[in-house]
Order: sequence, then C-alpha cells, then structure tokens
Amino acid sequence: HPMISEAPASFPAPEELWTSLFKDVCERIGPYFPRSETRERVQAYLGGLLSPVEGKNGWQLAEEAGESTPYAMQYLLNRAVWESDKVRDELQAYVRETLGDANGELVLDETGFLKKGKKSVGVQRQYSGTAGRIENCQIGVFLTYASQADQTLVDRE
Repeated sequence: HPMISEAPASFPAPEELWTSLFKDVCERIGPYFPRSETRERVQAYLGGLLSPVEGKNGWQLAEEAGESTPYAMQYLLNRAVWESDKVRDELQAYVRETLGDANGELVLDETGFLKKGKKSVGVQRQYSGTAGRIENCQIGVFLTYASQADQTLVDRE
C-alpha cells in the first residue's frame, strides 16, 4: 500500500502565488506612473492582458476591468504620462532575475500580420514571411529573451 504524500501547507496555492508575483511586478513598475489613477489602470490593463479574455482589445480589457467603455484604457495607452523607458528597463531587470541563464539568448523576429483593410498603422502591400508572398499586412519586429526556463518579450518598440 504506497504512501501518499501531500504538499506541505507552507506552499501557496497557484492562485496565491500568481497574485503575489503579479503584485510584486506592479510594485516594481508603480513608481514610473506618477498618478495613482494611472497606476491602478495599468494594473487593470496588465491583469486583462494576462486573463483568459479573448481578443484583448480596448472593449474586452475595459469590460474585464469592470468599466463600461474603453475610453479609460485608450487614455492609458494614448495620453497618460508615464516613464516607458524605465518600465522597459524594469521589465528587463525582472527577466534577468527570473529567467536569466548563462545560455540564454536574444531572439529578433520579424512577423507579418495579414490585414484586410488599410486602417491600421503601417498596413501596405509588402512581403510577409507569414504568408510567403506580397500581401496587405503590417510588419512587427520583436525582441525576445529565451532561456531553458522560458521566454518573454523584452522590448516595447
């Protein structure tokens, strides 16, 4: 009759661990948002991005945050004052601390996003590796850090 062992009570539940880590990240970046309303909104925005909500557009993120319109989220992204370079630097420091590995690598990736219309920024007929031909698309360039532990985006441009 095999012995069944249970996890010690000192280990937090996954939800508690996630909440604690999320709060830590929010505290790290908090000083770069001078207004308390902006700090609260960025936490709601990040929580929405990390949630299972599909689409992740302004309407869905606002609804996830309990707001009736997307205007406050749009304000956060378009007009709110915050120190984006310092938030990026803090993200990179956090990635070094949590995923840093002597064999880690930076990966630069150019990805095409196929688009039907021309209303999105940067949409034009251009070569897309995603499609393998010239298509109406946007091109995004991403910098990712990858290690044996995991991978994450590390820049905002």
